[in-house]
Amino acid sequence: MGDQQEEGGLTMNNLLSEVQNTLDKFKLEDDAPPGDYYSPYANLEKAAVLQEARCFHDPTAVRENPRKCCTVIAQLLHLTNTGQYLNSAEATEVFFGVTKLFMSDDASLRRMVYLFIKDVAETCDPDDVIIVTSSLTKDMTCDVDLYRANALRVLARIVDAAMLGAIERYVKQAVVDSSGQVSSAALVSATHLFERNAESAAIVKRWISETTEATSSPNEMVQFHAMQLLYQIKKHDRLGMQKLVTQFSQRNTLKSPLALVLLVRYTAKLLNDEVTEGRASGTSFQNGSTFARSGYAFLDASLRHKSEMVVYEAAKAICALPNIEPQELSPAVNVLQLFLSSPKPAVRFAAIKTVSQVAVGHPRMVSKCNEDLEGLISDANRSIATLAITTLLKTGSENSIDRLLKQISVFLSEIPDEYKITIVRSLQRLCLTYPAKHRVLVGFLSNFLREEGGFDFKRSIVNSIVSLIKQVPETTESSLLHLCEFIEDCEFTMLSTQILHLLGELGPGTPAPARYIRFIYNRVILENSAVRAAAVAALSKFAARCPSLRTSIVTLLKRSLDDEDDETRDRASVAVSVLKDAMEEFPYVAPDEDAEPVPEEEPAQDVPQAGDPAAFVLLQGLPMSFDRLDRSLRAFVRAPAALESAEQLTFGALPIVEEHEEPELANAAEADEGMGVDAALMAAVAGGEKEEKEIVDPAAAVYAIPELASLGRVFRSSIQTELSEEETEYVVRCIKHVMPEHIVLQFLIQNTVEDQRLVNCSVAIEGESECFEVAGEISAENIKYGETVNAFTVVTRNPDVPLAPCNFECVLRFGVIQVDPKSGEDESDPFDEEYPLEELELATSDFMAKVSVPDFRQGWEAVGNANEVLEKFALQFKKQDDAVAAVIDFLGMQPCDGTGHIKPGEGGKKPHMLHLSGVFVGGTQVLARAQVAAQGDASGVLLKIAVRSDDPTVSRMVADCIR
Repeated sequence: MGDQQEEGGLTMNNLLSEVQNTLDKFKLEDDAPPGDYYSPYANLEKAAVLQEARCFHDPTAVRENPRKCCTVIAQLLHLTNTGQYLNSAEATEVFFGVTKLFMSDDASLRRMVYLFIKDVAETCDPDDVIIVTSSLTKDMTCDVDLYRANALRVLARIVDAAMLGAIERYVKQAVVDSSGQVSSAALVSATHLFERNAESAAIVKRWISETTEATSSPNEMVQFHAMQLLYQIKKHDRLGMQKLVTQFSQRNTLKSPLALVLLVRYTAKLLNDEVTEGRASGTSFQNGSTFARSGYAFLDASLRHKSEMVVYEAAKAICALPNIEPQELSPAVNVLQLFLSSPKPAVRFAAIKTVSQVAVGHPRMVSKCNEDLEGLISDANRSIATLAITTLLKTGSENSIDRLLKQISVFLSEIPDEYKITIVRSLQRLCLTYPAKHRVLVGFLSNFLREEGGFDFKRSIVNSIVSLIKQVPETTESSLLHLCEFIEDCEFTMLSTQILHLLGELGPGTPAPARYIRFIYNRVILENSAVRAAAVAALSKFAARCPSLRTSIVTLLKRSLDDEDDETRDRASVAVSVLKDAMEEFPYVAPDEDAEPVPEEEPAQDVPQAGDPAAFVLLQGLPMSFDRLDRSLRAFVRAPAALESAEQLTFGALPIVEEHEEPELANAAEADEGMGVDAALMAAVAGGEKEEKEIVDPAAAVYAIPELASLGRVFRSSIQTELSEEETEYVVRCIKHVMPEHIVLQFLIQNTVEDQRLVNCSVAIEGESECFEVAGEISAENIKYGETVNAFTVVTRNPDVPLAPCNFECVLRFGVIQVDPKSGEDESDPFDEEYPLEELELATSDFMAKVSVPDFRQGWEAVGNANEVLEKFALQFKKQDDAVAAVIDFLGMQPCDGTGHIKPGEGGKKPHMLHLSGVFVGGTQVLARAQVAAQGDASGVLLKIAVRSDDPTVSRMVADCIR
């Protein structure tokens, strides 16, 4: 070990030798029975180990038998790591004993002492840990490099900022020490100290000159750790980091591959920041700013380094640069192509993974690697083979698809399902790229539906086929037939019901809908109750949309009238009854087969006539989802005197309920959209795993007060608005309850002062507006410490005046009574106080309920452009994502069709179309289409918006919300 320390540290061969020697110590003889081995850590008792630890106080035992002391320390560590912690008295006694172990010169014992202090320091009283500080400081200044390095590492764990200042001189000397082991230990310790707290970080920042000097050390690990510490110190200083990167990339003083890898990463991060923050100029890095040119030149030069890890890191960094030109990417792809034929599996995997990522944005650049990629399909490592196939599917030409599918078919039968799912998604993307090959690709996918596989694999294939039907309509007929064959022996109920639902939606619109009836009716005969109910529903839709099939389908449905399952029987009863009425009212007349066709006339279409009851009942969906219907009915019942009204209950009479999409579900839906995952299916799966949250009606507090309940039903309630800071004496929040002609402001007032009781609390608002006028207040009579009580202010709205944003100045007025915090008794008479609050804004978006429409395109065309308002705005946002979120917030409307978020990687590349819908107070449906485009010169975002509704005044008010 001494020779290794003089050389500057352990090499990899020496480290392996040390590990092998350690293993040999615990290795049993080949002929020894297993019972001869006894673990020293089996059945340990804390009391017995603490008794053994008393040997630390015996100087003779410490000097003559250090091996026993090592064993006791190992047992103490085993106890603390298995949950048997030392209490304060035991820890103090053990630490006093440990300090006496420093008198031994045994290297192994000393290293065990260091390990014990590091491991136990975080769980023991800091006052006990300080006991060993003087001994560690002494070791830090001794002549033995092993002791100095380990003492530095331990001290970094236990010292605070005040003690660090006392030993700062020694640590700075250690940073530039000639021993690589000591210098590395000092640099690593400084990194940990920098991250601990601001005081320690301020001290470590003073060591920057010593750290810079350490980068010139001949020891490779010292250079690596010095670069790490320099980055920690300068990472928030952009110009400092650019100077650091430029300095080391041009001097060429770093010899350590690990340090160069760090330098490559720092350069890549700075280049990314140049682009994302809008400081880059020009269309390429080679023609950009001075730093962009020098940074790219360094990455390009690193591609020719002798170390594989540096070359790969540089290639990976170049491939990940945003908006990179193909000619700048070419050198990195050439290097990765060489790595694809490396004999090392790790190098091949790293290269193929990066190439696969590049193929998403630059498939032509990667196509020159196709020959090497085809050779990797038969690689022994399945991860490499899977990545090779998915990359080929991204880069392959239309002529090579048949050959690729032949290779994949052999490979797919030998790999687990998780790899198969990745390949299925790549096949889906390939079909979108080459729609002419849809028959081959859909047939290939359907073949694996009939092979062995789990639910996730089969679901991924079904979702891919469904997505292809939506995006490539030419695949509809062949895809539906493949899915029909799959449900003949499908063992997964969820997939069968999903496919039957799809058949009911798309099957009647195909040229020959009758061909699917046999497959659907087989499910009625052979499957479980859930599938039978779905099959009955699908048959009903065929009959509703195809009058020529009604007679045959009614005959089939009558056989389900005696089904043992209630749901199946009820669906069949409704369908048969409705279809019989439709057949009597609109009998189907078959066209005369003998009549000669008239060229000018189009053939009669097999569609229901206007007013057909079957089409209305079986095909027309509800105007709202079942979840919204449930919430709306609950809100209707909660309103005062709702059940006493003699008016007929219709959908139009139900209160509006807003939609609040969960962020996690929204992100998951976005992530799965490109993969063809069925949203309804995913929602059903997610709904089974999550507990349903009870939705509390925010208007319940208004209905509980008769004076406010008499004002009418609440149209919508806003989220809470903070009118004071959380840390202030009185915390006030506001909820705005919007009614047709009134706004009830609910103020939630919390008393956080322990020795005060508040009485007669109200919030006075004042503002200049032609539209709004304060009508009255209801104060909170009594608020004790820690309580939150409601106070209300009623504002009337003039419906004849167009809405315009208005800011109200708010003041909390209340009486204060001093109380005894312990007994709660009053100690003074009330005296009046006022407390200023933040301004409260009543905006047009407060009068808009977030309600989506089932089909935005159909709703947009149905409203028409008679009352359409078109506007164009220049928004001062640097990022397109921020502008989209701001537009949604300004309008207060619900995003539709998944347009509320920009897909990852597409921000700024092309205009984003935003579809919004909502209901304005009074029940007016409002739809808006907005195009958000980032301007090329990074001067902001351009917004074009169109608003449609049945009321031109409402359209104008909504368009004026943008500010």
